[in-house]
Amino acid sequence: MGKWLKRGLVIPLLLLAMVIAGCSEKSTNKTDNGKVDNAVSKENKSGDLAPLKKRTKVVVAEDGAASGAGFYIANEKGYFDDYNIEVEFAQFANSDDMLPALAAGEVDIAGGISTASFFNAIAQGIDVKIVGDKGHNMPGKSYFTFVIGNKMKNVIKDYPDFKGKKIAISSRNSIDGYIYALMLEHAGLTEKDVKTVVMSDFGSMLGALENGSIDAALSIEPLIAQGVSKGILTRFGDATDFAPDSQIALVLASPKFMKDEKDISLRFMLAYLKGVRDYNDAFTKDIEKAEIINIMTKYTALKDPALWDKVYVTGLDPDGKMREDDIRNQYEMYKKNGATVGEFDFDKAIDTSITNQAVKILGNYQ
Repeated sequence: MGKWLKRGLVIPLLLLAMVIAGCSEKSTNKTDNGKVDNAVSKENKSGDLAPLKKRTKVVVAEDGAASGAGFYIANEKGYFDDYNIEVEFAQFANSDDMLPALAAGEVDIAGGISTASFFNAIAQGIDVKIVGDKGHNMPGKSYFTFVIGNKMKNVIKDYPDFKGKKIAISSRNSIDGYIYALMLEHAGLTEKDVKTVVMSDFGSMLGALENGSIDAALSIEPLIAQGVSKGILTRFGDATDFAPDSQIALVLASPKFMKDEKDISLRFMLAYLKGVRDYNDAFTKDIEKAEIINIMTKYTALKDPALWDKVYVTGLDPDGKMREDDIRNQYEMYKKNGATVGEFDFDKAIDTSITNQAVKILGNYQ
């Protein structure tokens, strides 16, 4: 989740020009692929659609977050190669920089989370498409959830016990603030009943929990598992107790990639979903789990394979399905807080056409 839209409400047009100028040129002309056969044939190497006629580069903005598992697995297992697609992972200083490049087609696919500034950027003309799920909490095993310092284990036993306690969140008008608000409502509390501490760095929360300067925090894996193993904190309840369908992270796409490069974007989504399904097979069915963990240690900051058995992993829908009602609820909260600018057009911004088409070709995940 890390570096997402947590600052500012307006992205200047000058930034757009700077970002585009700074992006490397794509070595392949995507529109010069000729007529591609989109008929499903199990004789194709991919098992469904024929590969592109020319090797084509797709640029993905991804910074090593665990929620990018579908990209990493598809890349390592050759699913992109099957369609003659080469994936280039691009990193940006922050996600404010990434959005204009995505809108301009310099980046094809990106990951991000719902925040007020994300909605504001799109409402003000930064055209990107929300195309699929890239992270949600698994029931009873949330990767983004509340923890308490070990000193509080005998003090905070139920949600109403948060009254009067110091609780850290990383930001307010974001998925963090949204889940925090739902937790307080579930506890029968308001912010007046607790002491809210905003700490933008999740890592700093560990030290604050250890020294007692905060009592609880809305934290994220793998920091939660690391804190548990060090005896610093304890998982408290589960975020799905009060927010069962929260959409935490999203797959975003360039409108050019969706509209003008449909043969490519469809094949990209097919490969991505195959990677996500392997991820689900590994972490929910224990199928080829060691292989998938090795891939995750290669691409993410969590390098210890043993810790992957202790981490509550990111939920990734094997059919790419988002919790659209929850996305709308998040937006309404930001709007109620006065954090939004302009009106966000959900019908224009959400485009699940390639995701739905890919699922029709693959069939629903069993």
